[in-house]
Amino acid sequence: MGSHTADELSDRGYKVTVFDAAPSAWLLDCQTMVVASLDDPVELRKVMSDADVVYHFAGVADIADAKKDPYATIDSNVMGVAKVLQMAAECGIDRFVYASTMYVYSAHGSFYRASKQAAEILVDAFHEQFGFDYTLLRYGSLYGPRSQSWNGLKRFVTQIVREGTLEYSGDGREMREYIHVHDAAKLSVDILDERFANRAITITGQQLISVDKLFAMLFEIAGKECAVNYRQGGSRADHYGNTPYRYAPKSATKLVPQEFVDLGQGLLDLIEEVHIEVSIDDHRKV
Repeated sequence: MGSHTADELSDRGYKVTVFDAAPSAWLLDCQTMVVASLDDPVELRKVMSDADVVYHFAGVADIADAKKDPYATIDSNVMGVAKVLQMAAECGIDRFVYASTMYVYSAHGSFYRASKQAAEILVDAFHEQFGFDYTLLRYGSLYGPRSQSWNGLKRFVTQIVREGTLEYSGDGREMREYIHVHDAAKLSVDILDERFANRAITITGQQLISVDKLFAMLFEIAGKECAVNYRQGGSRADHYGNTPYRYAPKSATKLVPQEFVDLGQGLLDLIEEVHIEVSIDDHRKV
C-alpha cells in the first residue's frame, strides 16, 4: 500500500521521500530513498524537517505475526508510531496520515487490532497537544500487485496456482468488500483535501462478495476445477466474518472510488502475476 501511494503522490506532482529499513524495489526515478530505522532520530529528523505531510505505513501488518509476537507488535505499531508523532510535532508538519485498518471496529484481529486502536488514540492525542492535522485511513480488504505473501487474496491465488486446491478456515459465507490497491492509493491521496483533516476515513471497495463466490471466480479464471476444503476454526478465528463492527472508535467517513478496477480483471492480473512468480521460483530450483 505504501509504495502505490508513493507512486500516486508522485503522479500528482508531490515531492516524495520514501523512508524504510530496506531499499524499495519499486522506487521511481523522481523519488528519494532513505534507508534507516525509525529508531534513528537523526535520520528521521533530516527527512521530516522538510516534510509537509507524513504518511505512516510502517509496522507489523500480518495478524498471524502479531499474534505470535505481541511485544514486537506493540513496539512497532505503538511505540514506533509514537516516535514518528513526536518527531512530527518537533518538525512542525502540517498533516500526519496514519494507515490503520477496519479491524479497529472488530473484536477480532488479536494484537494487530489492539495495536492499531492504541495508535489511533495516540494520533488524536498528539493532535490535541501539538495542533498538527491528521487523517486516519482504515483500509478494508486490499489486493493487487506487490502484495506480501500473507495477503489474503495473494495466499489464495498462490495456493490455487501451485496446488490446484484451497484450504480455508471458515464456511465460505464470510463477506468482503475488496478494493484494488491502485484504487485505494488514489483515495489515499484524495484525502489530502482539507475537508478530510482530523477525520477517520474508511477505504473499501464497492464490490461486496462472499468468500465461496470469490473462490469460484478464482478457480474459473485460473482454468481449474473448484476444490476447496472448508474447515471451521483455525487461523480464521482471528478474522471477522460478515462485518468488523463490534467496537466503536472515532466515527469514520467511508470513501469508495467512483471509477475502479473491476474485481474480475483485478483477479486475472493477480493470477497472472503469481504464475510468473511461481515459474521464476521453479526455474531457480532446477
